[in-house]
Amino acid sequence: MRSIFNFIVAPKEERYNNKKQIGDNELILNTEISDHRYISRNAIVLETPLAEKTDIKKGDEVIVHHNVFRRWYDVRGKEKNSSSYFEEDKYFITTDQIFLYKRKDKWHAPKGFCFVKPLKSNDKFTTDQERPLIGIIKYTDKALEKNGIKNECLVGFTPSSEYEFVIEGERMYRVPTNSISIKYEYQGDEEEYNPVWCQPT
Repeated sequence: MRSIFNFIVAPKEERYNNKKQIGDNELILNTEISDHRYISRNAIVLETPLAEKTDIKKGDEVIVHHNVFRRWYDVRGKEKNSSSYFEEDKYFITTDQIFLYKRKDKWHAPKGFCFVKPLKSNDKFTTDQERPLIGIIKYTDKALEKNGIKNECLVGFTPSSEYEFVIEGERMYRVPTNSISIKYEYQGDEEEYNPVWCQPT
């Protein structure tokens, strides 16, 4: 079965990512079903849409919007699935709900977006941990590549264009490609910034 306009996906593992292994013990980090920070965002594409041309293929792993697998309570306190829910372990999602896709162990950014790794601040006169509006391209799209901006390039981006993600233990920003404002040359003092809280134990 294929949808005309939607992808059909399934959670890669579980719908919620709220457990952490500490030695031989399993720690439950959160018990609230509505907290988006503990909802799994990793999915597997079961089917692609019939009416849309896409680089994403059946079997690809994708990073999806946090509301796709989310459950919530209505005004009567009844627990419900998200509007994406179709049937057990199957969800309908649109193209704009997919943020990254992985094929052959390599992540790719969909058209119109890239992912940027922030840099550690080297300013002694600020308490900020990272340098503002600058970072290293980790996952680029084809439009940026055509303009000579590839993975590992040092770039600047416009204010308020970034949205935070943690991908495989790395914190980075999703930035629209048209918000990449400049390509810098490396000065040799750049250090990627990855907080301890997002790193796997």
